[in-house]
Amino acid sequence: MSFSQALSGLRSQGENIRVISDNIANSQTVGFKSSRTAFADIFAGCTGCGGQAGLGVRVVDIQQDFSAGALENTGRGLDLAIAGRGFYRMEKSNGEIVYSRNGQFNQDANGYLVNATGQFLTGFGLTDPNDPFSALAGGGAPQRIQIPPDALGANATTQASAIYNLDSSTIAGQDLQTADLETAALGDPSDLQQVEFHYSTSFTTFDSLGNERTVTTYYEKTADNTWTATVALDGRKTGWAAGDDPDFQLNFTADGELDVEVDGAGGPAIEDEGGVAGAPADGSLAEGQVGLTFAVADYDLGGAEPLVFDLDLAGTTQFNSNSVQNNLTQDGFAPGALIGIEVEDDGTVMRIFSNEERRAAGQIVLTNFINPEGLSRDGDNAWRQTRASGEPNIGVAGTGVFGSIEGQTLEGSNVDLATELVNMIISQRSYQANSTSISTQDELLQTIINL
Repeated sequence: MSFSQALSGLRSQGENIRVISDNIANSQTVGFKSSRTAFADIFAGCTGCGGQAGLGVRVVDIQQDFSAGALENTGRGLDLAIAGRGFYRMEKSNGEIVYSRNGQFNQDANGYLVNATGQFLTGFGLTDPNDPFSALAGGGAPQRIQIPPDALGANATTQASAIYNLDSSTIAGQDLQTADLETAALGDPSDLQQVEFHYSTSFTTFDSLGNERTVTTYYEKTADNTWTATVALDGRKTGWAAGDDPDFQLNFTADGELDVEVDGAGGPAIEDEGGVAGAPADGSLAEGQVGLTFAVADYDLGGAEPLVFDLDLAGTTQFNSNSVQNNLTQDGFAPGALIGIEVEDDGTVMRIFSNEERRAAGQIVLTNFINPEGLSRDGDNAWRQTRASGEPNIGVAGTGVFGSIEGQTLEGSNVDLATELVNMIISQRSYQANSTSISTQDELLQTIINL
């Protein structure tokens, strides 16, 4: 008589209950992956045994289930979920690399992105580690991602682009409006110049100190398909380089498009009226652009560098519709303080500044394995690489086999609590049955002893 089969059943079901209990305990753990117990029978063949009874059961493996958990929106900027395949690559303080699906991150006192246990999130940094506003490296060896606290300095406008429609039904010399522009010293209204116009529009530029400078253009239709423009800076007519006025003229074709074949000689659609502007004046506009270069020299900018910028007017039309500005962009901005962080779908960590500018601080990398089930659990929601898992494949979210990164979202545990409770009942019954088997064999043995 043998007790070994029942004992093996007790041991195996005890291990199974331990696995199930671990799953239930982590049903609310972010990024947790459930496990299940794999059993195999024990058999030792023999000659002349007269039967095929086995020796019981054993646990051959505890298999991990890496199916995705449910995604839940949290509204917190540094809560990140991987929608698809991949693991975060985490670096411990001792330099050891582990992998995780838990996306609950924070900033430490030095600006590094870390999880609750102090492990560092890794990714691609900036091309120049000494310049917090250099370009994103986009490759190389992953490193700890750090958010520089530096404020963003002012940037003077160097390029502007605008698209207008000027009303073709406007009649030259009729329905003119007027505006008075200062021509003397700043703030001295004693000498004003009156400008006549049919349509005016303004846009903001920035000098090197981040001060806003308003450029206003007054358009007057002077002939069929011809408009003359008068330009003022901060309401003043003077102040341009060499004291010249940057006034210009727009010429249109009969189809309402800018005329790039003025006089049949391939001349500019924008003709210089004041000697300062050209099309372009210094060749800095890109090929295909139609515009002017404005230079502010004589105007007191309060210590700022002279303001020089290109204005691209390609796409401007003259149709029978209201005169309107359809599009305007310019590359200058005021200084701004860091006010927030946002992570994009491809893992790029963007800094948000108070002037509404955005700059990258790094890019989170994801890691995948040929056999994720071969990873070894390390605790703290992390796994280690093993021979069974294969070598890590590092890449960027949203490319290849890698999932995207969802901001303000967390991936819940993939434990199905109802299933685990049912499995617990089944395992408990099996454990009880094996215990009964031992009791039965004990009674039989006692009967034999009493003979």
